[in-house]
This record gives sequence, C-alpha cells and structure tokens, in this order.
Amino acid sequence: MDLVLRHATLPEGGEQTDIAIEAGRIAAIGSALNIKGAQEIDVAGDLVTPPFVDAHFHMDATLSYGLPRVNASGTLLEGIALWGELKPELTQQALVERALQYCDWAVARGLLAIRSHVDICDDRLLAVEALLQVKKQVAPYLDLQLVAFPQDGLLRSPTAFANLKRAIAMGVDVVGGIPHFERTMADGAESVRLLCEFAAEKGLRVDMHCDESDDPMSRHIETLAYHAQRLGLQGRVAGSHLTSMHSMDNYYVSKLLPLIREAGVAAIANPLINITLQGRHDTYPKRRGMTRVPELLAAGVDVAFGHDCAMDPWYSLGSGDMLEVAHMGLHVAQMTGQDAMRNCFRAVTETPARILGLEGYGLQVGCHADLVVLDAGDPIEAIRLRAARRFVIRRGVVISQAPPAHARLNLPGRPAGVDFRLAR
Repeated sequence: MDLVLRHATLPEGGEQTDIAIEAGRIAAIGSALNIKGAQEIDVAGDLVTPPFVDAHFHMDATLSYGLPRVNASGTLLEGIALWGELKPELTQQALVERALQYCDWAVARGLLAIRSHVDICDDRLLAVEALLQVKKQVAPYLDLQLVAFPQDGLLRSPTAFANLKRAIAMGVDVVGGIPHFERTMADGAESVRLLCEFAAEKGLRVDMHCDESDDPMSRHIETLAYHAQRLGLQGRVAGSHLTSMHSMDNYYVSKLLPLIREAGVAAIANPLINITLQGRHDTYPKRRGMTRVPELLAAGVDVAFGHDCAMDPWYSLGSGDMLEVAHMGLHVAQMTGQDAMRNCFRAVTETPARILGLEGYGLQVGCHADLVVLDAGDPIEAIRLRAARRFVIRRGVVISQAPPAHARLNLPGRPAGVDFRLAR
C-alpha cells in the first residue's frame, strides 16, 4: 500500500479505523488492518473526513477588495456597481494570480472542490479565459467547476446570452442566471425558461442566483422548480441564495417546499454573505435573510453552504475556511441539535459534492483518496473549534499539513510550562 492512516475516527463515529490507500484510491477500511504501507501516519483518533466542498463562490472577484474603491455602504447593489467599475480595469494576469492565491488558501484548509461563478457580461470574456486557465493549472490538487454567470442579467445585458453560449463552448461547465436582477419579474421568469431549455439541450447542470432579495414576492425559485421538472433536469439544478424565502408568507412556503423537492432542485445558502447583505432596509427587528435551511432539509431538499465571497466588492473578510461557513450557518439557522449540527458539517462536505456531481467522492473503498485529517474528535467538535487541518491528502498524497492547536500556559497558581490541546 502507498499510505495507511492508523487510528482514524470517521464522521459517523464508532471504533477507530485504519484506512489503506493505493494508486490514489481507498483500498481498504477496517479496524487494525493487517496491511503495511510505504508511508504510515498515526492520526491518534483525529477525525478523518472527505475534503470540504464549496458549492458557491466567485473566484473572478476574489481578493480584489479595495479595487477600484471600497464598498462604502456594504450593500449588495453597491457591490454589483463596484464590480461593474472594476471590470474594465481587469487583466487576465491579475485574475489568474488572485485566483491561484485563493486556491492555495483553499487547499491549506482542506477545501479541494469549488464551484465558482464567472461573470460573462464582459464581451472580452477575460474572466472566463483566466479561470479556465486556473482550472487547468490547479486540476492536480483541486476540482474547479465553473458556472457561466450573467451578472448584469441575461436579458438586461444585450450580449449576455450570446456570451454565455460562448463561455459554455469554451469549456465552462454549468449554466447560471440571476432572474431577480432582470428589469421585470416577467423578464426574470423568461430568463429562467431560456436558460433551463439551453441547459437541457446541452445536457448541462444549472445553478442560478435566485431570489437574492428581501422581497417576499421574488418567487423565481418556483419557476426554476417548474422548468427543472418540465425538462427532466431533476438532480442537476440548484437555486443559490433563496433569501427571499426568509421573508415569504408561511402558507406559500408550505406549497413551495414540496415543489422544490419534487423537481429535484437543491438549495445553496451562503451564511456569511446572506446575513451580511440582507435586511439592509430594516431597522429593528432586522431580518437574518438566510433561507429556511431547517425547513428545506425537513422537506427532503439537499442543502449546501457556500462561502460565496472572500475579500471582494461584496465582502471584506473571508479565508476559504468552510468550517467558518458551517459555524455561521449553524448559528443563523439555529441548528444546535446534534443531528442538525452534523447536517451543517454535511452541508460543506458530502451534500455539495453530490450537487456538483463529483465522481469518486467519499469514504468508501474505491473512492478517491482525497481526505482531510482534522484536529477534532467528531464533526461537531470540528465546527466548534474550526479545527486545524493536520493533513490534507489528494489522491493519496499529503499536499498540506499543520500542527494541532496547542498552547503553553504560564499562569500564577498553575503548573508552569504546561502544554495542552486547545479546547479538546
């Protein structure tokens, strides 16, 4: 065997387990495996999990905070306007350099798969070319899936649909949209129809920014679910954000949730950004803005969490840490029961992997040996501590490692120079 991990704790718990890896895939899993590895790592009871997956990000804008100026109001609309100011100044080299730097951050935090939306409303398709280059460059260590995203509106921007088709022909993977940003609700619904029909024709997945608004009458998710079912796109469509659902009438939501489930549409919430950008017109009480995660889960809908932004026109913070995203999602959705907290961990691992259609993802024999060893005993502790990533493994090779979180105390009245693992 190429590598054997000894004494691992798996996300579902149980006795400590060994994981044997050969030729980049998991070859065996079991207690005290009688197998010798060319390399062996005793993880001493640490949690071993498949890698983190970010189902919603904007890599073309990442690390551009302050260019050409800072978002003074911190609002979504000023962020969109600011991005419009920045686009003419973008260069392919700068886009590539910032994206590669973010990918380095991601890998160090055990994030090995990202779905990134890329704006196609610049007729040069500069960002598309840049991120296709990045996708190829990072492929040995990170899966980057790209969404053709008409930031300025498919119908509102006169060349957007043609550009979207060009981007797909160039190798972009997923069809995106933003129906709530069209000029009218009717145009928004028409954009959903056009995009879903195009995706069905090409055999592609769909991921739309959908109802990222405090307006309870922004109901494009209903239209998205309708066309997903009509066109046989079940399991291939995601609605991202869905923040208007936070403000919708409860009776309408009781009708909407079964429609989403029956259409096989997934939901992607973005806790860090949703609670930062929504509710800006409220005084008090102030709405959280994040979509109804517990209700969607209870209805049988797949729900993933995305990071969305990191140091860009919309969000001045962020580090590529999906445990921070899960931690915020847990709090905002009040998901503090044991099963609910574990669902928040799944929302940054196995659920987004399923939404992205990642082949070979998981902790079963035959899966890719893409693993993260966390300085934690279980998924809940990992979220609580935003646990250190002891080892990040890609196709059976350790590509990043870090020490456990320790501290040495020298306090009056306490034993001097005592090392201990923080909060464990």
